[in-house]
Amino acid sequence: MKKLIYILLVLLSVGYLFSCEDEKYLSSSDVKLLFSVDTVMFDTVFTTIGSTTQHLKIYNPFDQKILISSIKLAKGEASNFRLNINGISANEVQNFEIAPFDSMYIFVEVTVDPSGQNLPLVVKDSIEFMTNNNPQHVDLIAWGQDFKLIKRQILKSTTWTNDKPYLVYNYAFVDSNATLTIEPGTKIYFHKDAGLYVKGKVLAKGTVENPILMYGDRLEDVYANVPDQWNGVLLYSGSKNNEFSNVEIKNANIGLQVGNIENEGFATVKLTNTKIQNMAYAGIFALKSDIVANNCLVTNCGFYAVALLVGGNYEFNHSTIANYWGGYGFKARSTPAVLISNILSVSKDKPDYIGDIVKADFNNSIIAGNAIDGNELFLKGNSEALFNFKFDRCILQVADTFKTSNADHFINVIRGKGSDPKFVDPYKKMIFELDTLSSAKDAAKLTISKLYPLDLKGRDRFLDKGPDIGALERQEKKPAK
Repeated sequence: MKKLIYILLVLLSVGYLFSCEDEKYLSSSDVKLLFSVDTVMFDTVFTTIGSTTQHLKIYNPFDQKILISSIKLAKGEASNFRLNINGISANEVQNFEIAPFDSMYIFVEVTVDPSGQNLPLVVKDSIEFMTNNNPQHVDLIAWGQDFKLIKRQILKSTTWTNDKPYLVYNYAFVDSNATLTIEPGTKIYFHKDAGLYVKGKVLAKGTVENPILMYGDRLEDVYANVPDQWNGVLLYSGSKNNEFSNVEIKNANIGLQVGNIENEGFATVKLTNTKIQNMAYAGIFALKSDIVANNCLVTNCGFYAVALLVGGNYEFNHSTIANYWGGYGFKARSTPAVLISNILSVSKDKPDYIGDIVKADFNNSIIAGNAIDGNELFLKGNSEALFNFKFDRCILQVADTFKTSNADHFINVIRGKGSDPKFVDPYKKMIFELDTLSSAKDAAKLTISKLYPLDLKGRDRFLDKGPDIGALERQEKKPAK
């Protein structure tokens, strides 16, 4: 009998303990969770390609525990969204406890199904929460973009049109004797490690109003200025008569490589109104090639904005080459914005490559940046080959020890104190418009400017006292009457 009474007492005690635990949860139907946002939003993502991860934070603002009876996607397994609920990969969990004044995270991803049309898709769902029979929800919304997939393709002569964006996986290879024509307004996005490789020819002719875009395929705002998202464009030696006009190349490893050591011959390209920005290694990396660049903007690269090596013919007119790498948390840069050399050393075990720099002319151009030593131009010539270069009416940000007295190479250059081009915001927003007090203002050589009367944005260079040095013409706003 005593034993039976003891067992009953134990059972009653256990039941009492559990009832006490139950009482610690807030049971009022008025209890509401707090959320960090009321809507989790995704920027444009490509259809069938997963997004970056967004997060939602859920708070318990009370001094007692809350038991959430269910957390789930409203559309369940049919949803385009995927959840990770406080470390649990599932689209639904039940009986989730939050301690007093504590919080939890839900991480959200999305994949958008293709629609077959070149329109932004809107994909919606919600995360539903049930606490003490009190429903709450947080909306989920994403915009998707349908595309044309190019995956490991060897291209014969073809035209890329602007009706849908292109997404390049792995590579697009323009075969020998083939021409890739790209229409104005075409958007080309490259997946990680993808690139455009050319043995034939590219004719990428955009307009000021409808430029051709070549970017990485992560369209979320957080990736807007992240370099090394894709490999870049490579024109092999032997690739001739390439043209890029009103093209924007951004966030690659090497934006545009012209020529390569392994192949015989040389590559040729004409660049007009072209922007190459935010590269992990180099903007333009040229080997034994011919380049004519007019009204071009090459900025913010991990090593060189422009490197001209092992021979070639190069001409840059009204171009801005400005390397302010480091504004995004990367290491400071010790390499120059512009490197010109007729010699290339690959390794101690191999002989140097040497080639004639027949011409490397810079006219009405800016070379500037934030190199540690203050020297944004480095010239390295070997006497065994031609090494011809000239800077005519250019702003050169160079060290005090850099000599510019040779009139055969330096004509009316602006350097030293007072030569700062004073860009509006070269770091975070990458705005390379000129400030009112820029030394480039009204300082260009007229005979050269007359050959290029419109700037990178199509603005007239002759509406004020004189044309500005560089790719972008500053035009003062007229006071309102």
